[in-house]
Amino acid sequence: MCGIVGYIGERNCVPILINGLKRLEYRGYDSAGISVIFDHDSTVVKNKGKVSLLENKIENLNLSARLGIGHTRWATHGAPNELNAHPHFNAEKNLYVIHNGIIENYQTIKKGLQKLGYEFITQTDSEVLPHLIDSFIKKGNSLFKSVQLALGEVEGTYGIAVIYENEPDKIIAARKGSPLVLGIGENENFVASDVSAILAHTKQIVYLEDGDIIQVYKDHFTAKTILDKEVEKEVHEITMSLDEIDKGGFPHFMLKEIMEQPESIRNSMRGRILFDEGTSKLGGLESVADALAGSKRILISACGTSWHAGLVGKYMLEQFTRIPTEVEYASEFRYRNPIIEKGDTIFFISQSGETADTLAALRESKIRGALGLGICNVVGSSIARESNAGVYTHAGPEIGVASTKAFTSQLVVLSLITLLIARKKNMSLVDGKTIAGELSLIPDKISEILKLNYEIEKIANAFKDAKNFLYLGRGYNFPVALEGALKLKEISYIHAEGYPAAEMKHGPIALIDEKMPVVFIAPKDSTYEKIISNIQEVRARGGRIIAVASEKDNDIDKLVDYTIKIPDTIRMLMPLLTVIPLQLLAYHIAVKKGLNVDQPRNLAKSVTVE
Repeated sequence: MCGIVGYIGERNCVPILINGLKRLEYRGYDSAGISVIFDHDSTVVKNKGKVSLLENKIENLNLSARLGIGHTRWATHGAPNELNAHPHFNAEKNLYVIHNGIIENYQTIKKGLQKLGYEFITQTDSEVLPHLIDSFIKKGNSLFKSVQLALGEVEGTYGIAVIYENEPDKIIAARKGSPLVLGIGENENFVASDVSAILAHTKQIVYLEDGDIIQVYKDHFTAKTILDKEVEKEVHEITMSLDEIDKGGFPHFMLKEIMEQPESIRNSMRGRILFDEGTSKLGGLESVADALAGSKRILISACGTSWHAGLVGKYMLEQFTRIPTEVEYASEFRYRNPIIEKGDTIFFISQSGETADTLAALRESKIRGALGLGICNVVGSSIARESNAGVYTHAGPEIGVASTKAFTSQLVVLSLITLLIARKKNMSLVDGKTIAGELSLIPDKISEILKLNYEIEKIANAFKDAKNFLYLGRGYNFPVALEGALKLKEISYIHAEGYPAAEMKHGPIALIDEKMPVVFIAPKDSTYEKIISNIQEVRARGGRIIAVASEKDNDIDKLVDYTIKIPDTIRMLMPLLTVIPLQLLAYHIAVKKGLNVDQPRNLAKSVTVE
């Protein structure tokens, strides 16, 4: 989950590294550091905390170099402090390594190196890498060969970049399980864990595959595998613009991304709805559409917010396609020896397309012969490349750690997939047209909800000091209750739980008192009367109630403390609307508590380690 950036070329690399790390800070912000090589000398500068603190430290050093690497850390092994920050180095302090991933056998490697006289100064697993590489250099190997040999002994995951004072014309980079890209410039080249770090300098990108190791010079690169096989790498043109990864005048990325949802949803639907035929056209699934419609069973594997989207997808798929659908935590999927049979289809949902658990589940399913399909946002990501087929959500870059527009775009794609399968099976043209028409209206309806921002901010002010929250919903809105609770936990650090409303009586009702805020997702649908009964039960026990309700529902106002009124839509699409107020509520509570909503503690955007 850490951020990696490297530069070699004609310019001073220091500001390039610092700006790249700022772009990558959503991947980790426990500590940061850079190392540079210049005039047959080198230095390393590290600091606990955010990149801005590292930048302040560097300003007084007057550093200038044409070769360097930088890292922003999300701690796994070892406390988040300056000592454990990357880059790590050898005893001579002339070889520097930055690493994203986990070295699972680091203790074994460490003991072997200690017997050779190597001393360790950090608590990290990553520190074994510079010493292990150094041990091969001391046997007369080149830097490239030494990295290659060292990685042959490593078990685990890595995205690494290495520079060496005695070979100052190159960066060595390698990947296994952690994303890494090469950026091609004019007389300069870049290495990064994410395109966003180098987008200001180039749009020519080479994606590294697992097992790739490259030598990057200022004017060319060479690529092999860890096993020393030559590989050809394709250069891709990135269409993303720099404006897309800026705040655009908003105080936080999260608010910007919430407000972008009408447009991001339009992008997710653009060109994909066939209104006259009452169906959808998904180019990425054309080759497998018949197999998909003929699936005996569908599984959805995901983590976090994407798992909640998958739960909504289960409701959609089972209601309209009548195909049994299960939703699996990717982190548990491959460890419980899952039953996967021929004719099963598995969707893997991940905003980044690099989520380690989801990627591992995809690989396991392919071994077992299932049809593995990806639903991702990031073009060229590992899941997108390794799945049999798939669909991009086209949500645009999402920088805020707490996912918002990625969630609603995933719901749109799941709706389109449901429509595609259902129309291939037994859904009527009339029903298909109804869903297609209602889906096209969603962006404008979300725009109407976003106009309630100030009203929701006032509600947030009344609950910013709450210690606990309960979120309740039924049917399609039960996963929304889970998502609303997760958003509040992630960015406000308030304990919150989501439940099916009917389950309240089976335990959670014991928590209800005058200090407990309860959020009911209560649109006027087939479960409305049941939800009203649940509201009455909470009201009788003194709970403070916030209701997300249909705009024409005037009766509910008498039963609750606060209402947030939203437009109506068909039941399967209601989560696209009901989740928006919950995103805004979490955002405003966190802001009023003075917290950093874009970089909540202990979290990182893309979880690329298990």
